[in-house]
Amino acid sequence: MGKIDYYKVLGIESGIETEKIKTAYRELAFQYHPDKNQGNPATAEKMKQINEAYAVLSDPEKRRAYDDLRHQFGNAAHDRFRKAYTEQDIFTNSDIHQVFEEMARSFGFRGSDEVFKEFYGKGFRSFQYRRPGIFGGGFFFFGSGGKGKDQLPLSSGPLAMLVGQIFKKLSQAMAPVKGTDLVETIVLDADTAEKGGPYAFYHKGDKKKLIVKIPPQVREGQKIRLTGQGRSGKGGGPPGDLFLKVRVTRPLLDRLKSLIADR
Repeated sequence: MGKIDYYKVLGIESGIETEKIKTAYRELAFQYHPDKNQGNPATAEKMKQINEAYAVLSDPEKRRAYDDLRHQFGNAAHDRFRKAYTEQDIFTNSDIHQVFEEMARSFGFRGSDEVFKEFYGKGFRSFQYRRPGIFGGGFFFFGSGGKGKDQLPLSSGPLAMLVGQIFKKLSQAMAPVKGTDLVETIVLDADTAEKGGPYAFYHKGDKKKLIVKIPPQVREGQKIRLTGQGRSGKGGGPPGDLFLKVRVTRPLLDRLKSLIADR
């Protein structure tokens, strides 16, 4: 096998922008998809090279590292790069599985999980996690990509425990959290408090004017709830609520009468 150059594998120039790299990869992935080239091991090997090249060149940090090695060592850049980066390193954060899933939905091909198991053997494992409002996934390579003897199954062992702990913490950190409720005071005259009706209120938090419907016979200290007008939620969680605490002002004559009555 000759020296591998990631740019030549994808048929692109070294200065190309990321979006065109993605376009080139999608076209090649469709052309060399194993479901279109069954019984052709050479095509399967070509698809593995295409996947690896795209995973590296579509990631800005990995692409810079490869470009530096390419500048220093020319045709030996790939060998140098693979000494520093494992398959796990290369495919971490790649969207390759999403591309394969899109083709599976559009053309009836097998999905990424089944195809990658064919390519990389038992050393490949995929994972997914779902929580309300969030979805994630990826894959792991164990041992030497399915060909080594030091593979550790995902279903058991200390690595599996570690992976489980990591995703538990990730799920907790990314779980939807409702936004904080807010409380503000509105001052109503006695007539508005008695009859109710629309009331213009300036929301300090969002810096916007709201038209609030005041219910009839609202009392001093009562709270009017405005759903979803509090602080924004986190991780896809709903916003908090805004509570308007009512303060009622009375005419001066009424206050004087009340003061005299108290005596």
